[in-house]
Amino acid sequence: MGLLLAVIYLAFVSLGLPDSLLGSGWPAMQNDFNVPSSYAGYVSMSISFMTIVSALLAPALIRKLPTHRIVSISISLTVIGLLGFSFSTSYPMLFLFVIPYGLGAGSVDSALNNYVAKHYSSRVMNFLHCFYGVGAMISPYIMSLALSKAHWNEGYRWTAYLQSGILLLCILSAPVWKKSAEQDDETEENSAGIKDALKIKGVIPTLIAFFAYCSGEATCFLWTSSYFIGTKTLSAQTAAAFGSLIFGGLMAGRLISAFVSNRIGDKALIRIGTAIEAAGILLIFLPFESYIPAAAGFVITGIGMGPVYPSIQHMAPINFGRQNSSAVIGLQMASAYMGSTFMPMVFGHLQQAAGIGIMPVYLTVFLLLNVGMLEFAYIRIGAKRSA
Repeated sequence: MGLLLAVIYLAFVSLGLPDSLLGSGWPAMQNDFNVPSSYAGYVSMSISFMTIVSALLAPALIRKLPTHRIVSISISLTVIGLLGFSFSTSYPMLFLFVIPYGLGAGSVDSALNNYVAKHYSSRVMNFLHCFYGVGAMISPYIMSLALSKAHWNEGYRWTAYLQSGILLLCILSAPVWKKSAEQDDETEENSAGIKDALKIKGVIPTLIAFFAYCSGEATCFLWTSSYFIGTKTLSAQTAAAFGSLIFGGLMAGRLISAFVSNRIGDKALIRIGTAIEAAGILLIFLPFESYIPAAAGFVITGIGMGPVYPSIQHMAPINFGRQNSSAVIGLQMASAYMGSTFMPMVFGHLQQAAGIGIMPVYLTVFLLLNVGMLEFAYIRIGAKRSA
């Protein structure tokens, strides 16, 4: 099982690799394509839309195909998307390849999270999401190297080569996956579909909670640097580095959670995490002239957010049944991508009218929605079990 776990970790690295390339390569791509900077948003939203479609298709795929085959097919699609981007010579060409680029993410994310939630502990789930971050951190460096030594196209091409290596390892690991396949076959064949999963008590509030969590997380990813420029009068160069604060906090939060989650459990871990997140948001909100308290606040917010995403997914088989977990996790992934795709854009319009200083208030709204919906889901799940 140790070898299989190593392959799963690598597969999650492959999930993170494509996600950071557009942001790091867009300034050079924009110049080549001679389009406005805002056009990156259309590409990003198109990729996210295909990822949502892929996540919703995941339960049906999981019923018909073994997990390792879904992983291999999905990584193959991302390789095609990356190579397609690398050979694109005009802006419209990118939209031909957002289809495999996005489709490759949703199904593998759902399939792997479902597999790990069923077969491994909460500790493994938290470590797994740390490895996603490893991939997301590597690709900007690949793009940076490409921009300094060659061209942005090479950044996508080199990442595609790295993805191909991970794909080869996943294909070669098929015999290891088959050892646990028989145990899953009967469960997955009888698993619920999307419509049936939505009828299960507690699922809908959990989806709203997931949407709220990812809305806050993605808003931090996109707007943290702008917050420091607008409220602390830092230069753009200095504030750019502050954009990694929330991401660093997330990585630290998941790493810490991995060591304590088996002892305290997913539900307690989420409650502690959201309390830490609230403390971090409060620190951002306090009107200190110095930027240091706000910087610490974003790190603390990230630490608190860290265990929420993996813990909600790890609880799915326990809360909703093993036969329903693939459909529930697929819905959770779709909710996650909807939140991370649209809510940072909504905040962009709000801050234009009210100022970037409303960011802590915006984050608080989603924190309260996340906590409220999760606690309501626990009540619904408890009522279902006692019925």
